[in-house]
Amino acid sequence: MTGRTLYIIRHGETAWSLTGQHSGATDLPLTPHGEDEARGLALPLRDIAFSNVLTSPLLRARQTCGFAGLGAAAMIEPDLIEWNYGDYEGRRSADIRRERPDWSIYRDGCPGGETPAAVAARADNLIERFGRSGNCIALFTHGQFACSLAARWLGLDIGQAAHLAIDTASIGILGHSRSRPEARVVSLWNFAPARWVATRQ
Repeated sequence: MTGRTLYIIRHGETAWSLTGQHSGATDLPLTPHGEDEARGLALPLRDIAFSNVLTSPLLRARQTCGFAGLGAAAMIEPDLIEWNYGDYEGRRSADIRRERPDWSIYRDGCPGGETPAAVAARADNLIERFGRSGNCIALFTHGQFACSLAARWLGLDIGQAAHLAIDTASIGILGHSRSRPEARVVSLWNFAPARWVATRQ
């Protein structure tokens, strides 16, 4: 990779990611399958010389970091926490849209929770603090915050994060163009090692 590189790693499966329920501050552990997914991250991450390994304070992210083999090097980073879903905590998007048919978290936020502007500010803060070095940094985080971070890396309005998706125990790489080092790019997105292996068995 050219220049500074952020590896965005979503946590493995939880009971609520399996059912589609929004889990912000609810501190859920990985399911047994989620633990296996997280172990599958170890091989593709094994030989990368990360200058920093940062993880959300929530259990599912910390467990994923540990199963991926990077727990000993990890530091807690509060800005990597998932959206605060407020009144929508534990609810599914399909249920919310029965009440608000055009609802989008990236445009509307959550009542009693975070606004898109607040999440964008968190993402911008991370990019400002950790996006300046020429080294690789691993960030263990959550689905909707990962998409928000990628959108802001590209300089897009956070509403554009609605066009991204990242599965459990998947890797995204945010970096720079080889031909134009000043241009930020998404070099890899939604690569799930466990899923990739399964399709080839």
